[in-house]
Amino acid sequence: MEKIVVDTSIIIDGEITKLIESGNLKNCEIVIPVAVLDELQSQASQSKEYGFVGLGEIKKIRELSEKNNITLRFEGERPSMDDIKLASHGRIDAIIKDIAKRNDATFYTADYVQALVAQVEGIKTRYSKPDIKTTGLEFEKFFDAQTMSIHLKEGTNPMAKRGKPGAFTLVDLEDKILTKDYLSDITTEILEASRVNQSGQVEISKPGALVIQFKDYRTTITHPPFSSSYEITITHPIVKLSLEQYTISEKLMTRFSEKAEGILISGSPGSGKSTFASSLAEFYSKKGKIVKTLESPRDLQVNEKITQYTHLDGSFENSADILLLVRPDYTIFDEVRRFQDFRVFADLRLAGVGMVGVVHANAPLDAIQRFIGKVELGMIPHILDTVVFVKAGNIAQVYELEFKVKVPTGMTEQDLARPVIEVRNFENHNLEYEIYTYGEENIVIPISKEAKSGGIEKLAESKIRETIRRFDSEAEIEILSNNSIRVRVDKEVMPSIIGRGGATINDLEKTLGVHIDVESKEETSFGKGEWFEMSESGNNMILEVDTSKTGMSADIYVKDKLVTSSYVGKNGKIIISKKSDSGKRIMKAAMSKQDLRIVI
Repeated sequence: MEKIVVDTSIIIDGEITKLIESGNLKNCEIVIPVAVLDELQSQASQSKEYGFVGLGEIKKIRELSEKNNITLRFEGERPSMDDIKLASHGRIDAIIKDIAKRNDATFYTADYVQALVAQVEGIKTRYSKPDIKTTGLEFEKFFDAQTMSIHLKEGTNPMAKRGKPGAFTLVDLEDKILTKDYLSDITTEILEASRVNQSGQVEISKPGALVIQFKDYRTTITHPPFSSSYEITITHPIVKLSLEQYTISEKLMTRFSEKAEGILISGSPGSGKSTFASSLAEFYSKKGKIVKTLESPRDLQVNEKITQYTHLDGSFENSADILLLVRPDYTIFDEVRRFQDFRVFADLRLAGVGMVGVVHANAPLDAIQRFIGKVELGMIPHILDTVVFVKAGNIAQVYELEFKVKVPTGMTEQDLARPVIEVRNFENHNLEYEIYTYGEENIVIPISKEAKSGGIEKLAESKIRETIRRFDSEAEIEILSNNSIRVRVDKEVMPSIIGRGGATINDLEKTLGVHIDVESKEETSFGKGEWFEMSESGNNMILEVDTSKTGMSADIYVKDKLVTSSYVGKNGKIIISKKSDSGKRIMKAAMSKQDLRIVI
């Protein structure tokens, strides 16, 4: 009886199954090395598709063997840790060939290098060149010139997005329900084509998720445990534009050509960000610049002069180390998402490399804000100089960043000057946002024509209250103007808030950017109380003082604790809602005859 030893490659390709089904293999003994089974089991345990395909083929071989008078057995020892570590150097392959030699068996393989080495060692070898379809794959029938992406999900009809960025429709492709087996066959077909074709590459392989870049199709495959069901999403660029085909002003084109070196392209998913990034890459390449890309997956449509890099040993930081040795003029960083991606982008830019980053954002300012917290605020203008917002495939907004030391808009005192990042509309140079540090927080403020003053009330009331109440949790804070506040605290707290020689209060004023008047609650509350009469009118409580006090401010105290501040209205009347917290406290005080006083 003829003996056959098989390796991993020919099992995954399904060649043994085909030989048995065609009748070319019968009345023989098939030996599967234990090392092969272990390798496939390890891949399947990591939810890698090749492992499941291989184990499925072995199951078919066992079922067919019983019908075709074929003996199937496993032989050999399980690979040791040293064998596994040296697998990439051919140790497992050597174990498989040794089993074939020991059994004087014919060695079946679909790996050309394996076949060549076995022949050199004098082992009877049968090399089966993989007969794998690399064109006209099943999924390609769903695409036409208008299809941006297809969405294949187990238990639903196949669907596609057709149109162009910003103007597409979701349509049903066929009136049939997709099955898990059908989607699995599509996955296997793409994997096999990628393995034998230089135009295919597995970019990401995780438990339950697989990303393959096949030609210019980006294939994302998810299944349990990551997703609830089997799903395949395949995207395909339908247009490739040059920079000249966009509506770009001469001023902006000049900036791209001569000045912009820290460019951020932002937009929502499917807005055309990557298409614009590809156009910019081609633009710089044609200008005689060395251009590289950092992508995962590598799906930008660029010419042969531009080298596309991905993670090196699982990290863009490692890629950046190599990139600096290559000395590119510009690097296109597609999809800056993770914390470390922002740091890598910043490090490369500060090292002098021209950077173009692509970021998901609903507004151009959101893209800038995503850098806040990842890098120091003051470094952002040195990293970014131009922010382009893409919407529906067109340039919708362009911002430029400038770094200045100035008094923020809305503040008036010169000693409040600080480093400020100005975000200006590129075309008309209008100031639209300011970014700076206020206290311990980073503040992003929209600047409008109406917002040239009154900044303190919009920016900092909550921050001021938070800071002051660290000294006295019941501190009473009154904002007097844009740059002045009054603080009332317990008498015992006053020394700590003022500090030795006024040092603490001076530091607080510099930190908060306002002048602070400090008063004791006791001094205020025990001030001269006003004569008043109390009455009710519907849902309101009326506190009536002398009519000469009309228009003045009034503080209302219960047991020397400030309840509320108000104004004396017409005819000396102070109106308080009975449903408000302060109204309830005043009513309760009046009913229980507690000390109630008004200080004007």
